[in-house]
Amino acid sequence: MNNEDILSTVMEKATSWLESPIDEASKESIRKMMADNEPELIESFYKDLEFGTGGLRGIMGVGTNRMNIYTVGMTTQGLCNYLLKQFGERDEISIAVAHDCRNNSPLFAEITAQICVANGMKAYLFDDLRPTPELSYAIRLLGCQSGVVVTASHNPKEYNGYKVYWEDGGQIINPHDVNIIKEVQQIKSISEVKFDGDREAIIKLGEEIDALYIEEVAKQSLNPEIIKAHSDVKIVYTPIHGTGVKMVPRALKRMGFNNIYNVPEQDVVDGNFPTVVSPNPEESAALDLALKKADEVGADLVMATDPDADRVGIAIRNDHGELVLLNGNQTASLLTYYLLSQWSERGKLTGKEYIIKTVVTTELIADMARHYKVKYYDVLTGFKFIADIIKKNEGEMTFIGGGEESYGFMIGDFVRDKDAVTSCAIIAEIAAWARSQGKSLNDILLDIYLGFSLYQESLINVVRKGKSGADEIQQMMAGFRDNPPESINGSRVTMIHDYLEQVSTDTETGKQTRIDLPKSNVLQFLLEDGSKISIRPSGTEPKIKFYFSVYDRLEKRTEYESARKVLDKRILNLMQDLKLL
Repeated sequence: MNNEDILSTVMEKATSWLESPIDEASKESIRKMMADNEPELIESFYKDLEFGTGGLRGIMGVGTNRMNIYTVGMTTQGLCNYLLKQFGERDEISIAVAHDCRNNSPLFAEITAQICVANGMKAYLFDDLRPTPELSYAIRLLGCQSGVVVTASHNPKEYNGYKVYWEDGGQIINPHDVNIIKEVQQIKSISEVKFDGDREAIIKLGEEIDALYIEEVAKQSLNPEIIKAHSDVKIVYTPIHGTGVKMVPRALKRMGFNNIYNVPEQDVVDGNFPTVVSPNPEESAALDLALKKADEVGADLVMATDPDADRVGIAIRNDHGELVLLNGNQTASLLTYYLLSQWSERGKLTGKEYIIKTVVTTELIADMARHYKVKYYDVLTGFKFIADIIKKNEGEMTFIGGGEESYGFMIGDFVRDKDAVTSCAIIAEIAAWARSQGKSLNDILLDIYLGFSLYQESLINVVRKGKSGADEIQQMMAGFRDNPPESINGSRVTMIHDYLEQVSTDTETGKQTRIDLPKSNVLQFLLEDGSKISIRPSGTEPKIKFYFSVYDRLEKRTEYESARKVLDKRILNLMQDLKLL
């Protein structure tokens, strides 16, 4: 489609919105863009928001490609139409709705609940912001057929989003995601959306769900007696202005920890995230205030959750007493090691347990699973695929835990999405467990590296915004797919996993084997020296991600720093060879 065709389509969409029953302020905004801001008009209307790995997500504003009450409304109407088709034989269809701290989140959540009521459904709505994992828990607890949480997770303040869940408490996957979009696309006018649901019919959820959820979190503890003996572990926690502000400290206290320090500036619930550029615990700057507080009070552990409290970033003290940030792979490895080792010590491993990781997450987790003779699954990026495995294994096998490199982890199956509240509770427990052995969390991490291998991972995000950026990302993926490198940093590419074509190719023999996973635009290169490079466009942000993983044996603790530098250099060389630096 050339520029003239794009502009013609955009003008047609914008005119349609002007002729629809939207508010006057929105109409004025459209007129202004049509008059003197063609680039913004195109960005706002050139496409409709679509479901990615995290659902509907976009910049707030007017237009089909923006998050606003109308795109939320049309999506909700499409969801309702689909639910009525799927569960129409039931006497009652119910849905649970929650929201985070972002600007417009309460509004979008209430509109969602109203539309569901207008479509004859029972709608539950949390009375205030709540962590995303609590919404997942509530769906199954209340026997709902679906759920929605209004959140853009860790995205910058101009974003908002809308994640849809199914009756198992997991995010929707194929065919439901595709079919809901089809239903939305069949809605030709905003006037078709039933906005007039009775607010009084919405059932409010509050403390009763909170209390039950916290009790489930506490049940995941493996060493309550150790927590009791080391309840004074010093912990600094920040919600980064988000939904963890009440539930994470409450969970830690319920577990038995009594030495918790907050960061007052970041306990303020604010969708503008005034103390950070980005409310993302993956970015070190988001933890600056928490690290400062930890040094002031001499804390052993720092934990920070993102706005919807499904991801957690942590900092621990190294051998020199300095606070160092762990990446998501390291945190997931700590959690996995603790869970597997403690299940093993307690004789709870019967051969019917399993863990899950994503294909771009560290292979150290797979090494640990093999050591403890526990089955592990590799799934595509997104906890909806982890939830799907749990659903398929229900009643047959027991899920221990699972996670991904992007700071998400899930323990137990009472929640079917990544859960930073429970993760914070168990990370604190690991700190107490380490202290009971006269060790630190850093010592436990080194124990893992000595017992298995020293893995080092890194990530580069190449950001390309807007339509032109999306086109460029597609071209980059096509280039790697059509002309894959024969070697990278002097090491031969031995295997190529193409998750879009669902084929693995042995580059030496040419033999191909099928990948038994859903299609996904992911490429993976395995090198002769053990390096793994994964490339995928983000499903929720305007970027393409390059994941690097290297490893080597670590024979002595004293060699850790030098070994890390060698692996860091190898990753740097890989990045340079791919012309990313």
